[in-house]
Amino acid sequence: MQIQNRVTKEMYFITSTVVDWVDVFTRPVYKHVIIESLEYCQKEKGLIIYAWVLMTNHLHVIVGVEEGFNISDTIRDFKKFTSKKIISMINDNIQESRRDWMLNRFEYAARNDRKVKEYKFWQEGVDCQEIFLYDYLQQKLNYIHNNPVKEEFVNLPEEYKYSSAIDYSGGKGILKVEVIK
Repeated sequence: MQIQNRVTKEMYFITSTVVDWVDVFTRPVYKHVIIESLEYCQKEKGLIIYAWVLMTNHLHVIVGVEEGFNISDTIRDFKKFTSKKIISMINDNIQESRRDWMLNRFEYAARNDRKVKEYKFWQEGVDCQEIFLYDYLQQKLNYIHNNPVKEEFVNLPEEYKYSSAIDYSGGKGILKVEVIK
């Protein structure tokens, strides 16, 4: 994985944030859309996940792609699909207590973006940082896995279900992860 403190595979630290930091991922049904979409990208779009955490309003991942695939295309397609799916689920779910408020926030965000017709779910662009140095990689791994601890969701990183921390502590998480050693 490294030669003289340099990462030898293309890896990226990516953050995707819901517009206005809306806490959509407090409900398992929306979390599952993200998990299933990441699994799909692993199987069909060559996505390699090294680390991840899904928080209430954003997703952090360290990823790469298999040869023949493009990271930008994969992330673009992931965001497009999850956006449409989650908006549709919110729109169809009259039991969702935050339904009108969330749709209003997403509709308002879309008004300022000519590329979006009705609702905008993810913030514009992707915060994508290529990882070159092993120290930087370790910093981002720690940041990802300690995010739920910092937010006081759990006491230990490996206790958080929607993260790869369990994989790094010797267990098996809910997504296939290539553990970096």
